[in-house]
Amino acid sequence: MIKVFLVEDEVIIRESVKNSIDWEKEGYEFAGEASDGELALPLILEEKPDIVITDIRMPFMDGLELSRIVKEKLPDTKIIILSGYDDFGYAKEAIKIGVTEYLLKPVSAAVLLEHLQEVADKIQKQQDEKEMLLVYQQEMQENEKLIKTKFLRELFSEEISLADALEKGKRFDIDLSARFFQILLFKYLQDDVSLQLFEEVEECEDKKDGIYVFERGIEGWAFLITSSNDFIEEKTAKLKNKLENISQKYNELDFFGGIGGVVPRIRELKKSFQDADLAFAARFVKNPNQIICKKDLHPVNQDDEFDVSSFDAVNEMQKIIEKFLENGAREEIVSFVQALFAEVSEEHFRSLMFRQYIIMNLYATVMEFCKRFKKEGTEKQLEDILQNEDLLKNAVMTVETIPDIKDYVVTLLQKAIDLRNTISGRRYSDIILTAQKLIREEYMSEEISLNVVAARVCMSPSYFSTIFSKETGKTFIEYLTEVRMEKAKEYLVCTNRKTSDIAFEIGYKDPHYFSFLFKKTQGCTPKEYRTSRKEW
Repeated sequence: MIKVFLVEDEVIIRESVKNSIDWEKEGYEFAGEASDGELALPLILEEKPDIVITDIRMPFMDGLELSRIVKEKLPDTKIIILSGYDDFGYAKEAIKIGVTEYLLKPVSAAVLLEHLQEVADKIQKQQDEKEMLLVYQQEMQENEKLIKTKFLRELFSEEISLADALEKGKRFDIDLSARFFQILLFKYLQDDVSLQLFEEVEECEDKKDGIYVFERGIEGWAFLITSSNDFIEEKTAKLKNKLENISQKYNELDFFGGIGGVVPRIRELKKSFQDADLAFAARFVKNPNQIICKKDLHPVNQDDEFDVSSFDAVNEMQKIIEKFLENGAREEIVSFVQALFAEVSEEHFRSLMFRQYIIMNLYATVMEFCKRFKKEGTEKQLEDILQNEDLLKNAVMTVETIPDIKDYVVTLLQKAIDLRNTISGRRYSDIILTAQKLIREEYMSEEISLNVVAARVCMSPSYFSTIFSKETGKTFIEYLTEVRMEKAKEYLVCTNRKTSDIAFEIGYKDPHYFSFLFKKTQGCTPKEYRTSRKEW
């Protein structure tokens, strides 16, 4: 119900306005009255009425001054001024303040009700638009998560200024005005993460305590921990324990995490991320179900001299690389290689025989993996890898240092992962085609959502969202909305059905929201679209 507050210094007029209208019957709540602006202001701020009716000339605080303060404090409140002065100066000032109506006394109850209804209609329209915008923002939350992830990458780039970081952080309710920062990366090593587990991990975010979560798609989550005191590591340890406790309830899933160092500046977040990412890459080297730091990557037996038994380390390395080739991402190759070589003592690399053995062994491992795709229709790409013997010969003859060997392994892995991704991309295409078919068949259901479709194709919502966006160039909700709008346009042109019926038919329970969304995406209302097409 629309709340109305009356301010009038003349008792007779105030009582007349108050008693000549049956407020409740007309759909209004009479929220209060006052004889001047000074008395009215605290009552108005307390009651927060939708409409204030005020005289313009009053003692202590006139109607214009009251209106100015009310519009500053309660910008959504509409103001109707009643004036006995047909003075253009007053009217001009009222317009400048933002007064909605300027009426000359005497005003009958019928005329006042007519103007009240006009103002009430404006209020209702604004409230409806706010509600529809809120629904739209909730539906577009997937886009917002992508923007939030992009913001995280900007923080790691060292290119964003402190002022920009603080300002952009406000959009996501992230307070970056802290003294210390730390990064924790975390993921489950299987793709089929349930929605319940996904939500439990996200609930570890505690903005009041300075813990913020960012989705990273197939790479899991990144947690940004902030603190204004020296106890940030204790806060991170509690988060680590919480993630481990959650994961213990799901024995069928393996997890892994990496923790970066504490840094005192936003611009140094990249260093904390790099350390966390290096530790995180060790999920291909270390046993699962642990969250480690960079210091945990140090190899054992650092001082051992090279002997024949050192070749056992290469054989173990071969198994690790085979596992990475199956599941690793191209973006993780450099960090993976660093973690891989951290498991082997640098002393071993002093031997030429060992360096040559490790190169040839790794080459054979990668080539064997690549040959598996020979029947997948990638002959040309595979041939390019297999015939690259010059790379091997050059490596065997020239590599002398650990960085040289790392560069060689990185190059080999990049070629193999690119080949694997060519095939995986086709498998993802099958999944996306299945998802798109589900959307086209069930777009009319109110229940269809990112979570529902992700579950139907056996993927976590975050993973599915990442793959869907990458393969289609659109977010899930953008694609769903596009399908619904195309069907709506078909109904508008080919039938005489009401807009409300069309809205319900394509999955929108609220016809007002459908019209709002149609205009936002198509640039015109459903009625305007129908009219323009019938004129063709």
